[in-house]
Amino acid sequence: MWATFLYWQVHIPLRLGALIFTATLFLYNLDSVLPYKHGQQPGLSKRKQWMRGHRRELLLLAAVAGIVAAGLFLTDARLSGTLFLAHLGGISVLYSMPLVRQGRRWWALRDLPLLKVFLIGYVWAAVTVWIPALYLGRSLQEPVVLILFARRFLFILALAFVFDIRDYTKDRLTGTLTFPGAFGIQTTKILALTALTTAALLVPPGTPAGHDFVLAVPLLAAAAVIWFAEESRPDYYFALLTDGVMLVQFLAVWWASRGTAVGLL
Repeated sequence: MWATFLYWQVHIPLRLGALIFTATLFLYNLDSVLPYKHGQQPGLSKRKQWMRGHRRELLLLAAVAGIVAAGLFLTDARLSGTLFLAHLGGISVLYSMPLVRQGRRWWALRDLPLLKVFLIGYVWAAVTVWIPALYLGRSLQEPVVLILFARRFLFILALAFVFDIRDYTKDRLTGTLTFPGAFGIQTTKILALTALTTAALLVPPGTPAGHDFVLAVPLLAAAAVIWFAEESRPDYYFALLTDGVMLVQFLAVWWASRGTAVGLL
């Protein structure tokens, strides 16, 4: 989101940054303490075992973060009156919440066949591109906004495929149909690299030509993470390295934007 503000040469509002941070902290910790999910996870990793053992603390952290996020949202006139944001909150909350019970199995939004990666890509792109645009009073139909959104969506989509590879066995055991389960891991990698290549071709207007190499670094890093992704990789290959590519993206944009017209990934 900060990178998006860099594109428009506007300092990121600290209040908005705090809102997105606390809302994300709330959602991810809420997801980690849902009881029904722990019963679905065969062979919990050490990280997951730690989360299960500290469920009470994580629930408290989620509650505090949720209260702070709600307060920041409701007291911000530029966002609280925007009904458009309601569907993003709905998707985010319902993504992992049990909605329908079929036999002994609870189904969440993420369990719908082949939908999970698109939900992740859409919400992350909407939060990090559309919310800054709305905050600055820009139309979501502006060509530059659409290009930024599409590029961000494809970038996050490519990384989301990596997590489907991580969950290949678990998703098969729980009956969740994902791209690796339907088409195989190698085909999923090709799809992810195709999304990444398409994102690289969507260059926002105003991107300085001299910054092409710097702005390509996060795309190359993402491609390497995708290519070497295997289900057997350590948990932090996904939880730290794959997610960390998004920080590389921000650093590249920040470096390219110093003292010049800003280009954005």
